[in-house]
Amino acid sequence: MSQKKQHMGHIILITLAAAVGGFLFGFDSSVINGANGALKNHFNATDYELAWSVSLALIGAAAGAFFAGRLADTFGRVRCMLAASVLFFVSAIGSGLPFGIPDFIMWRIIGGVGIGVASIIAPIYIAETAPAHLRGRLGSMQQFAIVIGIFVALLSNYIIVRIAGSANNTFIGGFRAWQVMFWVEAIPAALYGIAAWRLPESPRYLVHKGRLDDAKRVLAKIDSEGVDREIEAIHETFRNEKPSKFSDLFEMVGGKKRIAPILWAGLGLAILQQLVGINVIFYYGTMLWQSVGFGESDAFLTSVISSAINLVMTIAAIMLIDKIGRKPLLLIGSVGMAVTLSTLTICFMNAGADGSLPGAAGVIALIAANLYITFFAVSWGPVMWVMLGEMFNNRIRTVAIAICGLAQWGANFIVTWSFPVLTGKQGIGVGPTYAIYSFFAIFSIFFVAKFIKETKGKELEDM
Repeated sequence: MSQKKQHMGHIILITLAAAVGGFLFGFDSSVINGANGALKNHFNATDYELAWSVSLALIGAAAGAFFAGRLADTFGRVRCMLAASVLFFVSAIGSGLPFGIPDFIMWRIIGGVGIGVASIIAPIYIAETAPAHLRGRLGSMQQFAIVIGIFVALLSNYIIVRIAGSANNTFIGGFRAWQVMFWVEAIPAALYGIAAWRLPESPRYLVHKGRLDDAKRVLAKIDSEGVDREIEAIHETFRNEKPSKFSDLFEMVGGKKRIAPILWAGLGLAILQQLVGINVIFYYGTMLWQSVGFGESDAFLTSVISSAINLVMTIAAIMLIDKIGRKPLLLIGSVGMAVTLSTLTICFMNAGADGSLPGAAGVIALIAANLYITFFAVSWGPVMWVMLGEMFNNRIRTVAIAICGLAQWGANFIVTWSFPVLTGKQGIGVGPTYAIYSFFAIFSIFFVAKFIKETKGKELEDM
């Protein structure tokens, strides 16, 4: 085997191992899709209690994302991954054994912290270990792993329901099907910990801590040529600089401090990725399709098909991101989402008195929903994570990503909490709710065109 192939094999292995965190991110966030209806019935929960049960995990994710960057700078990227694996494992076991809604929420928040940490650490680690010409594709592995996690969660939910007959039915050892759905996650959580234990630390973290010999050994396994030059380039970005702090994200203009434009761009990407409502499909899809007339088994199958489309189109994004660039993909996705979400809005606005979609409306809505997922998965899904990992320079990266991660999870919480409330008996209905998502999809077109700059092919030290 040539040295070049050995380097590439090593790069792919460390990227895949780090991306297992993304898999757990996707699995943990979507496994609730199959359990929320059964959970609501089991504990006789209200729409508001269901909303808190699903959404408060995202507050944990926001906290995990906010502190992950600082923790990564203090303890290292790999130790943070190990901590996340423990949080996922504990949450998986506890979520399947709740005594009521309050402790269920507690276990979900613990898992949410793991999601937040994994969502920030993986793109940082991958960006810091990948060569510039491959960083887009390898960075996309984070989102690819997320969608695989979503797909496996929904597929395992579907299989469990098919065997049990219903999410509320007894499945194994007297436990209900929805409980087993959560326990499945313990397996990949344990594998994540084992994989993270064997990962090399990020060379940029090692340089930052003055461990230059260790950094050289890691870089030599990635690319044996120009190691000393790369070390010097990394070291130069840290030399004579104080540790990054939040004040670094401000700049002086006309004697006044203002938030740096690059942070506004990152915040816009992070928030808009959620305000288009994508996670409504993956958190509430099964309930949504049942509410418009699908049977339980068909609703579960529809969610599996949607996640499969998500998976396939994320592969397409990985193939395209380093060829046509980040900004063109974002624009394509924004236009496509604006059209498909507007179509869904019209369909849901014309639903029957019982909420069902008559005749062709149901078919059109299903096609539009899957096309919406197609456009999101080929663009905003992976591109946002890739750009957050690479658009900031070394000095402010972890602090800036912490702020953007907090904003992303905050927006996710708002959308996730509000959906069952807005579409419940006292809400505005599914149609008007989707009109809100359509507005943000349209707004994202203008945001990308004006504020986002291309980062394809640039070294992190040149940002």
